[in-house]
This record gives sequence, C-alpha cells and structure tokens, in this order.
Amino acid sequence: MDPQSSLTTASRARGRHRAARRPALPAFAGTGQTAAAAGRGAAIAAAGGGVLLSLIAPPAQAAPATELGTELGTALTGKPMQGSLDANGIDALASQARQAVAASGVVAVAPTAELKVENTAVTVVSAEENEAYQAEIAAQKAEEEAAQRRASVVSIAMRYLGVPYVWGGTTPAGFDCSGFTSYVFAQVGIDLPRTSASQRYAGTVVSWAEAQPGDLIWTPGHIAIYAGDGMQIEAPVPGKSVRYTSIWQSGPTFIRVS
Repeated sequence: MDPQSSLTTASRARGRHRAARRPALPAFAGTGQTAAAAGRGAAIAAAGGGVLLSLIAPPAQAAPATELGTELGTALTGKPMQGSLDANGIDALASQARQAVAASGVVAVAPTAELKVENTAVTVVSAEENEAYQAEIAAQKAEEEAAQRRASVVSIAMRYLGVPYVWGGTTPAGFDCSGFTSYVFAQVGIDLPRTSASQRYAGTVVSWAEAQPGDLIWTPGHIAIYAGDGMQIEAPVPGKSVRYTSIWQSGPTFIRVS
C-alpha cells in the first residue's frame, strides 16, 4: 500500500469517530420518571410563554413529574395542571403562563412623562439661635394654652349665674366674692388664695387695655372675673346672687393668673 493510500485510509478511519457532544438531558415522561434523573439541575424553557422555569433540587428531594407539574401549574395560574410534565404538559404550562401574564395588570408610563426633583434650601443655624427659636415656640404654645384656660374660666363662671351670695360661701350652694373666683379657677386647675386681698397678688397686673376675658378684677374688699367688653361676672353682696354685669368699680386692677 502506498503512503498516499495509507494516509487516506487513516483519515477515513479517524473520520468515523463522532464529535464530542454535551450529554442530552433526559426527558420527563409520563411513566413516573423523576426529576432526579436529570441530576442536580434541570431547566425547562417554555419559549412560547416567555417563561423560564428553573428546577433545582438534590436528587433525594426531587418530586415526580406529576407532582412537579401540579405545583408549577398552581404557582402560575392558581390551578393544578392535570397530567405529567411531558412535552404536552410543557405546552399546556406555557399556555397557562401566557394567559396569566395577559390577565395581570400593566403599569404604563406616558412617553412624555418627566421626573422632577425639587431642591430645598437648607438653612444652618447656631446652637444659640436654635435655643432661642425653641424658646419662642414654647412661649407661644404656653400663651395659647393660657388663653384657652381663660376662655374656660369665663364659660364655667357663667354656669353659676343666679347662685345666691353667702358670706364665706365656697360652693354652688352659695358663694361670696372670693369663694366664687376660687371655685371657678379650681375647675381649670388653678388654686387661688382664699381671700380677695390675697388674690390681688396671685398673678401679674395688666392694664385695662391689655385685659382679656378670664382675668381677675380687684378692688379693695372685692374680686370678680372679667368677661370682656367692659363686663364682669361676680358674687356681689349679701342679698344678691352671682351675676353678669358691667364693671361698676372705680379704678379696678386687672390681674392675669392663667
């Protein structure tokens, strides 16, 4: 045999060997073949539905194809898929997946939509400035609460119109002037001294122009509650009863307690 023939024969002999191929994955049959035969990982591409299902489980935990098809069908559509996960099962699963995707809501954004980010200026203040600001807020809040208490004082005092004057009286059965003011202010959590002379120093003196409803009105020997607009509520003298009347005192002193 000449060298050329030997070379041709050797080439043909080598040509009979098949090219190396990647081992094919075993198909899931309807005979109860388990996913364990696929090794540690198997991928099923349902191209028609655009869904890639990755099934990864140790051989000891792999489920039969019938159970796998049931679980996947339930996960995608809420209904178990009948039959095993063979070629027909994959088609049915892909069809169910397409239906599930088509039925799901879609969020659409207009092509002209714009994303806007607002920039807010940041102001940095010193600790002293912040302390002063916090004190101002606290003072404003305290004044608002005091104004509410003063308004409550007037409202409560009006409830006892007609209660008779009783010397030394401190209850709705009968009031004297300072017993009346003490009882009313106690309803808003303020304890006043018992006598009118002591109540004169229970708060801060303000001018008539600055006086507000709920302030006290003091004159020697008498105390009343200012109701605003030149009016007052008082327990006047024996033989009279608690009344709403104009300020009759000469040169009264207004006292802010609350």
